[in-house]
Amino acid sequence: MAYIGNQPTEAFTTFATQTFSTSATSSYTLDHAVTNENEIALFINNVRQQPGSGKAYTATGTALTLSANTASTDTMYCVFLGRALQTVNPPAGSVGSSQIAAEMITGTTALTSAPADTDEFLISDAGVLKRIDYSLVKSGGLVHLQTTNITSGTANVQFTSDIDSNHNAYLFILSDVHPATDAQPLEMTVSTDGGSSYISTNYGFGHKGSTAGGSELSHSATNDSVFDMSSQNVGNAADESISVQVYLHKPSGTDGHKLINGTSTVVDDGNVVSSTVFGGMNYSTTSAITAVKFAFGSGNIDRGNFTLLGVANS
Repeated sequence: MAYIGNQPTEAFTTFATQTFSTSATSSYTLDHAVTNENEIALFINNVRQQPGSGKAYTATGTALTLSANTASTDTMYCVFLGRALQTVNPPAGSVGSSQIAAEMITGTTALTSAPADTDEFLISDAGVLKRIDYSLVKSGGLVHLQTTNITSGTANVQFTSDIDSNHNAYLFILSDVHPATDAQPLEMTVSTDGGSSYISTNYGFGHKGSTAGGSELSHSATNDSVFDMSSQNVGNAADESISVQVYLHKPSGTDGHKLINGTSTVVDDGNVVSSTVFGGMNYSTTSAITAVKFAFGSGNIDRGNFTLLGVANS
């Protein structure tokens, strides 16, 4: 069907209203000019008044005249019947999730960890918008799980919620970790109860490396209370720290002891740089490892970045 003038649009419509401060008078001023009293509906004490000469009120322009004075205790308001306010958008706050189609995105909460396999993305398939599960698009490589950035003293850093059966192995990257107390080893311990307690016996490991000056380094243990992350202690001067990469292999398995291996670079308490490769395991249990803790032998961690990555199951 053709239209003369602007084509009508679907619109949300409300009517302008005005509330009056009443007093002992019959004359009031309207917010909007009208042709006559039939363009407004007037209510006094919530009772609609009859418009017209000889009736309850008349109006022309912005002048509203009542047939009798109001009292200051009266309530009075009018609705401008000829002044509809239209918009092609719904009024703010008027639409709820029940009015939104299932395909619409209504949440605004940002993810703070890797998506679950059943979380969905939207993709365009030849111009058709479709949903797809994360499990169908995630890669088999490294997945970021957690980062803890230490800028002031803390006793330890624990990873307790992301170590599970979703990954074959986990990579911990520790950068610029600085002790509050001088000449301290950085240590790693593991838990089988989600971090409620940590194993304190039967850690075995071996380190091989050298200093920047070429001195050979060797460090090992067969029944220690922790995994040592380097063969040298870490200094606490402002420019001394340790950085580590360590893999924990198949922590969810229960058929064997859990192996670790990695590398570390340290500036020790004599301001000497050294680097080692290491490997080890805990002999105490074959139960699943569900939490990991890093701490210095004594004193707080002053600063450092601790990141956990997962090697996705194929």
